[in-house]
Amino acid sequence: MAARIEHLVTSGTFSLDGGTWDVDNNVWLVGDDHEVLVIDAAHDADAILAAVGERRLTAIVCTHAHNDHIDAAPELAARTGAPVLLHPDDLPLWKQTHPDRSPDAELADGQVLAVAGIELTVLHTPGHAPGAVCLHVPALGALFSGDTLFAGGPGATGRSYSHFPTIVESIRERLLTLPGDTVVHTGHGETTTVGAEAPHLQEWIDRGF
Repeated sequence: MAARIEHLVTSGTFSLDGGTWDVDNNVWLVGDDHEVLVIDAAHDADAILAAVGERRLTAIVCTHAHNDHIDAAPELAARTGAPVLLHPDDLPLWKQTHPDRSPDAELADGQVLAVAGIELTVLHTPGHAPGAVCLHVPALGALFSGDTLFAGGPGATGRSYSHFPTIVESIRERLLTLPGDTVVHTGHGETTTVGAEAPHLQEWIDRGF
């Protein structure tokens, strides 16, 4: 069975800098009938486990360490034995949510993760968070962008550990250079494509999106 992308929406809260907001998160699964990888274990370990089913969970990949993207990761890891992977630059954020449990391994720019016969390449894309990463999957024509790029613009940069010029550089240099028909699977909301977003880069810069 060929590798495929599966999608789950979970609901919970996002907390940072003293504020808390209700959010819906996209959880992405990449794999086949035998093994699967989870991108952003958000809010509900039971729902994610149900989506994984009887398949072997090879890894729990965190695109960044805001609490709404990692709150279910330790429980999911404990119940499956899968490692939690995070870029080390996001450890300060991770520790705000999980002070007594570290990620199992580090993500690095250019690292290749394999599942179900395909490869996912890690792209370090700081800005929304220092250790934010995206995952490029050429075999599926896909990019998993976390909160770096959405339908309509960059991820938010108005809170701690974020920086607008940095996210713009990450998007310009690492994401908009991908093929225009690459489907962007985001951390929240609807999917988009690289080609749909690329023409708007200067607009985002001009208004400090």
